[in-house]
Amino acid sequence: MNTLLVTTEFPPFKGGIANYYGGLANSWPSGETLSVMSNNNGELIAPGRFWPWRRAFKAIKERIKKDKIKYILVGQVLPLGTVVRVLSLFQSFKYAVFFHGMDLSYSRRRRHKKILTSLIIRRADKIICANNYVKAQLDKYYPGAGAKAAVVNPGISPEILKVEEETLTRLKTKYILKPVGGLILFTLGRLVKRKGVDKVIAALRDLPPELLDGLRYFVAGAGPDEEYLKALIPAELKDKIIFLGELTEEEKWAWLNLGDIFIMPARDIDGDYEGFGIVYLEANLGGKPVIAGRAGGTEDAVIDNYNGLIVDPEDENSIGNAIIRLAADKKLRDQLGQQGRARALDKFNWPVLAAGLSRQIQGILK
Repeated sequence: MNTLLVTTEFPPFKGGIANYYGGLANSWPSGETLSVMSNNNGELIAPGRFWPWRRAFKAIKERIKKDKIKYILVGQVLPLGTVVRVLSLFQSFKYAVFFHGMDLSYSRRRRHKKILTSLIIRRADKIICANNYVKAQLDKYYPGAGAKAAVVNPGISPEILKVEEETLTRLKTKYILKPVGGLILFTLGRLVKRKGVDKVIAALRDLPPELLDGLRYFVAGAGPDEEYLKALIPAELKDKIIFLGELTEEEKWAWLNLGDIFIMPARDIDGDYEGFGIVYLEANLGGKPVIAGRAGGTEDAVIDNYNGLIVDPEDENSIGNAIIRLAADKKLRDQLGQQGRARALDKFNWPVLAAGLSRQIQGILK
């Protein structure tokens, strides 16, 4: 079956959704045809204020005819779902639409968007949700939609980028790492409030002095709330909390190697929540335990007491207690990290996930 993926986010575009579709396309089963239309070169969205996605109608229509497309995977319910739904009224193909999290929240914020989304969902052959939380929310907001919904979590590459010893030595020297008995916490993500860095900073203030003495907390990434987060650091923690800025791929894996615990207690803020949290699995792939917030799709990525600890992301005491528990028990840290690595390789392998979706759209699996 000739299948087409249409999306406004695709590598080299940055972000979790772009990486999701890139992983899916790169791992599509051999022998099956999946072509991709993205907006990286302005192929789908026209500049200007008036009806900017008008270009997609012509482009997708021409691709359907040229490649004899029988199935379309719609990366964004709005606006691309509208385009594909209209085209499906006049051409012979089926389509599935994806939901990751915020796109579902945004689809309900205005009446006309909710109506459009409902029409797109009704005509869709399948609905693909990036996590179980989104699937439950979908059925809540659009009754009956869950009956044709399936969950396809984000996947990971099993290959860890090899980190040169020179890089590790440079970082250890620059940041004077690993004092005796010290603990390194590491966060990587876009610097926005929902990632929970502010709550970690608050939790650190109340840790026992003997634990705090050797602890260091490194925060990697950039974002609109960076200065707000830095301003939260109390004077007594100025030398304990270090913002690293954006990292290279090698530096990311270096810090996942150097850290003892990956921590990102993500929370839901007005419908803005973590769709999954692929970085939890990357930390596990590096053999590290994680601390995650109970919100959005994180519970698909993290199983409490198996590959990490799930905390109340609004409660600094819950976060602090998780840090204390893991800090005091290296055996538990190692166990959670190794169990997480095995699970990541077994359950979140892109070729396996892509093959499963391919079978579903061909009707082999119900």
